Amino acid sequence: MKHAEMVTEPSKVHVSLGERSYDIAIGHGLLPGLGARIAPLLSRPLTAIVTDENVATRHLQALEDSLRAAGIKTTAIILPPGEATKSFDKLAEVCDSLLAASIERRDRVIAFGGGVIGDLAGFAAAILRRGVGFIQIPTTLLAQVDSSVGGKTGINSRHGKNLIGSFHQPVAVFADTALLETLPRRELAAGYAEVVKYGALGDAGFFRWLEESVDGIFGGNAALRGRAVEVSCLAKARIVAEDETETGVRALLNLGHTFGHALEAATGYSSRLLHGEAVAIGMVQAARFSEAEGHCPQGTADRLARHLARAGLPVSTANIADALPSPPALLEIMRQDKKSVGGKLTLILLRGIGEAFIARNVDERRIVAFLEEDRTRR
Repeated sequence: MKHAEMVTEPSKVHVSLGERSYDIAIGHGLLPGLGARIAPLLSRPLTAIVTDENVATRHLQALEDSLRAAGIKTTAIILPPGEATKSFDKLAEVCDSLLAASIERRDRVIAFGGGVIGDLAGFAAAILRRGVGFIQIPTTLLAQVDSSVGGKTGINSRHGKNLIGSFHQPVAVFADTALLETLPRRELAAGYAEVVKYGALGDAGFFRWLEESVDGIFGGNAALRGRAVEVSCLAKARIVAEDETETGVRALLNLGHTFGHALEAATGYSSRLLHGEAVAIGMVQAARFSEAEGHCPQGTADRLARHLARAGLPVSTANIADALPSPPALLEIMRQDKKSVGGKLTLILLRGIGEAFIARNVDERRIVAFLEEDRTRR
């Protein structure tokens, strides 16, 4: 493969969780040599790879060749791409396939794909034989900077996104930034929304750097992409180490997600609105609501929207307006958010770029009024 010629020794980000600690290895061109890195993590030379059809077409052979070169026997479980795969049916299929492949409790499952595969395979590993270790090899920008780190695993319900799952930390994460070169532009942009999130919620300096570097990141500059992934992982690792199971500060990582998850549900978790696109719109909505409530300076939302739009992301609901229910109905979807306590919404809002906070017991009438006004915005 092309990127094999440009291998760089990976940088490492440590996720400090006591005996469940692990490293995130970030580098360009890691895939062909992963067999040698994975072999020491296995109790025996056997593993199963969970992936999707798109990743399998582009990259599965290279991973299997690398594992085979290290003497590791593999089984591949290939699923349809897309958010709809995070379902009970596919969870059962993966668990049955892993058992058929004789995966035991001391073995390791490899999640090889984007956020959907990582969430689903991780959840299957968490419940298989009451807990099997797994390794994340994220293939999308979104997965490399967000979903592969922190141990959140799960599937969707008809009541909302990620409502069924568990915290199950990976044994290791290997982020090969060369894999980003095969992503469609839209998928890359969707992942970039999560990168912007880290700057918006807690690092104004990183946000400024992104404003200066966005053209290079999307232009294929490997060094800039590597730094964006590393800084994002460092930010998430710090928060996860402080609050593994999201009882406090980890909720800040959901900036834009309460609004965004409701938009995903309204559009049927379809390709019409990718997760990162929903997060982009949701972050702008959170910023505009923060301004309306007097929490942050006017212009904050516009600055955030300008940057996201420059990356090619949607920043309003204009293009999905026909799919959205009434604001009260959208609020009902938002109530299913995992941060809700006692039926009361919790939102992540902004005091400015680089400073997010947790807002509990938000007046729902204000949210409905905001959603009414926001749906007319273009």
